[in-house]
Amino acid sequence: METAALIVVLVIALALFFDFTNGFHDTANAMATPIATGALKPKVAVLLAAVLNLVGAFLSTEVAKTISGGMIREDELSASIFPAIIFAGLVGAITWNMLTWLLGLPSSSSHALFGGLIGATIVGASAAAIDVGVVMSKVVLPALIAPLTAGLIAFAVTKIAYGVTRRYDNKPDGRDGFRWGQIFTSSLVALAHGTNDAQKTMGVITLALITVGWQSQSDPQLWVIFACAITIALGTYMGGWRIIRTLGKGLTDVKPAQGFSAEASTASTILASSALGFALSTTQVASGSVIGSGLGRRGASVRWRTVGRIMVGWVLTLPAAGAVGALAALLVVWFGQLVGVLVGAVVAVAIILAIFLRSRRNEVNAANAMSEVADSGAAVDLTEDPPPTRRQQRVAQSSAGSDEENAR
Repeated sequence: METAALIVVLVIALALFFDFTNGFHDTANAMATPIATGALKPKVAVLLAAVLNLVGAFLSTEVAKTISGGMIREDELSASIFPAIIFAGLVGAITWNMLTWLLGLPSSSSHALFGGLIGATIVGASAAAIDVGVVMSKVVLPALIAPLTAGLIAFAVTKIAYGVTRRYDNKPDGRDGFRWGQIFTSSLVALAHGTNDAQKTMGVITLALITVGWQSQSDPQLWVIFACAITIALGTYMGGWRIIRTLGKGLTDVKPAQGFSAEASTASTILASSALGFALSTTQVASGSVIGSGLGRRGASVRWRTVGRIMVGWVLTLPAAGAVGALAALLVVWFGQLVGVLVGAVVAVAIILAIFLRSRRNEVNAANAMSEVADSGAAVDLTEDPPPTRRQQRVAQSSAGSDEENAR
């Protein structure tokens, strides 16, 4: 019993560290575009996101129930080994999160977690312990549909936003009001992120407590909710500036109307999925929204090479995290539960430290993540002599015609 208790404590500690990485890995989902357009200062943006992630974590527990009472069949597993399997799955998820953060790739923390758990369960127990139906319906299918749906919504909203607004005569741009709208929509995305992502860690901890008989229901306990909410908020405040740089200026040059449209699309998609209990990837939704908004603005360009790199990361997330989780589970099989978990913990710490030290060579922080914004105060450069509007062109043509008639 003492061994099981120690392993559960290690699982909880590692789960909370994963929650922390989830926070800084996904800050960009809400705050990359308002930082890119100058709607919010970088430090203000991450503080706002942290507070709203904290609040959002208390609003729903449907996603937590999906993980703690659906994806893995607890009755197919031995209660004595399952906490060690969860630990191995978390090692896989954290390793992938840290690697993609180093590369600046907005990959899915959710799918890293699911992949790690699935790989560890298959090696540590059997494939029969995975409920394939739940995985397909609430993980894989939303992963395919959600980015496309969010992208289409963002495309349509961007078209509408530019359609109902027009350039004002003698002014460079009549759409600066969208910067204020971005503060609201980005806040909504941060709130939605809390309702979805913090619950995944709640579900993992609850699952560990159920397997050792310390809890019988799939609803997370109050202390679990508080711990996960606070941890993801702290991680969010760290910023994750590498991924903010990729989403803010790596996919397309974001203007205020685009940012507003992308965030509105992201928030609506995530909130709907949270209500239905879908463990959605907020990163995939946010990326799809940014791409859709870029396609929706006439004259905008999407950097498809960067999109391709991100999509490769999406495809590799489940199998890569699953492979690391499986290797960590092999340590449990070879060395026994306690020794295997301790060896896995040492390896995980070594990997985390190595990636962190590597990141210090070319550090990205609030000062240089959006260098253009930091230098100019806005991502949209407005020329002093803007091109004429359609109305001005018509007036000029009409005046030219009148001059020709008078000359005759």
